[in-house]
Amino acid sequence: MTTTITSTGEATGFIPAPENKGKPITVIGTEAIRNGFDPGCIQQALNSRGAPGVTDLVLNPDAHSGYGAPVGCVMVSPTHIYPGPVGVDIKCSMSLLQMNIPEDAIKTRETRRAIINAIGERIPTGAGRGQRSVKKSRAVGHDVGRRVVTEGAAAEVCTTLGIPPEWAEACEDAFHRGHDGTVAALEERLSRINPNGYVKFDEKVRQLGSYGGGNHFGECEIVHVSDDARHRAIADTFGLKDRHVAFLSHCGSRGFGHNLASGQFKTLQDKFAKWQIPLPGEDRELVYAPLGTQEANDYIDDMSLGANFATINHMLINALVLEAFQEILPGTTGHLVYFISHNIARQEVVDNQIAWVHRKGATRAFPAGHHGLRGTRFADTGHPILLPGNPQDGSVVMVAEAGAEKSRYSVNHGAGRAMGRKAASRTLDQATVDRSFEERDILTNCRLYPIDEAPAAYKDFKEVLHSVEAAGLASTVAKLDARFVIKDSDDSLKGAA
Repeated sequence: MTTTITSTGEATGFIPAPENKGKPITVIGTEAIRNGFDPGCIQQALNSRGAPGVTDLVLNPDAHSGYGAPVGCVMVSPTHIYPGPVGVDIKCSMSLLQMNIPEDAIKTRETRRAIINAIGERIPTGAGRGQRSVKKSRAVGHDVGRRVVTEGAAAEVCTTLGIPPEWAEACEDAFHRGHDGTVAALEERLSRINPNGYVKFDEKVRQLGSYGGGNHFGECEIVHVSDDARHRAIADTFGLKDRHVAFLSHCGSRGFGHNLASGQFKTLQDKFAKWQIPLPGEDRELVYAPLGTQEANDYIDDMSLGANFATINHMLINALVLEAFQEILPGTTGHLVYFISHNIARQEVVDNQIAWVHRKGATRAFPAGHHGLRGTRFADTGHPILLPGNPQDGSVVMVAEAGAEKSRYSVNHGAGRAMGRKAASRTLDQATVDRSFEERDILTNCRLYPIDEAPAAYKDFKEVLHSVEAAGLASTVAKLDARFVIKDSDDSLKGAA
């Protein structure tokens, strides 16, 4: 049976809820984008919308099949918590570091190559790799690691790790607390789960300050601020510097978050089987817990532990990147523009009640005047939205508009995959991919660029971006053009491109 998406505008539409019960699924995307949603993505959206306690489901233009819920969706529930719409990389996020370096300072390939190598000496990349695999990393042991995952970006934690404490003010959430709003709940939970093998804490804490594999990356960018007067004023508030160097990062909670999420899925799946609870759409990845139960409390605590790890992981990466630039270009300074998640569940006010807003491959988009920004420097502008495209088509910094209300104040987290990893490996030509980077003078730390991460494996970023703007969700403040890329690579290649 074919599911029809009914158009309500150039870049908006809806899918009726299962059995027409409740609010329809909101769809953001032009006709070209809507026609490109894979059947698995649509079925997951229907399963998620029909799941217990779910009141809203939004499909963003980057949506594609995910883990239980589609990647690129927003799922709202005032009564239940769902691990699936957070996923196994808890609080996978974007961050942007703005530096005082003009674009000409990194014009030569020699300078960029030196910076790549300096970053490689400080930041490990790839699954399983940690601080011991690079010589200039910032070592984090057991005691500091416990404070990281229970306190997040507390001033003392940041200072201990050489992270400017003021960077915490540029975080969507600088810290996460336990289910009861306390640090003590997280300390108790960590003590309970660590000794029994639920997590391999001492091993995984050594991954702080590292990139994972897959779609994780670091990119050196040139910032191009919009010519529009309003957006230039917003860029000033964000701290963006036109025609200057910035660094964009995409990473999450690494093996620690994966341990926590995997443990939660197994625990809940076992209980669903034992108690013979029906699964939404018969999908084992759509397990859930009613709020107030021990199962919900345990998941919220685990998610918070992973989220705190992800926060410090990003901040430490940025501190190490700044240190690498300073080694090659003395006098470099930098500040964190913003840090924002796209794999997290947060409590927000929705329709005048507190609800858990699950964003899976979706990022928060609060516009000017939103109550969630009161008391921050973004209250009168809206906060920065960091939207990665791909190294060749660029990325953007956006700001939410009033129309974001229709998507539950969310936008997509990037371009979204157009083909799976295996399909990309079968379809794309390695030599052509590598040559395309060379032709654009974009350096990488890889001898062979990961073919399953090639730009052609992703959706048309221009069409995705047009969908966001045409739907009235957000507008572009600045464009980011990549000058080099850090991906998972073999360290023995020593930065060969």
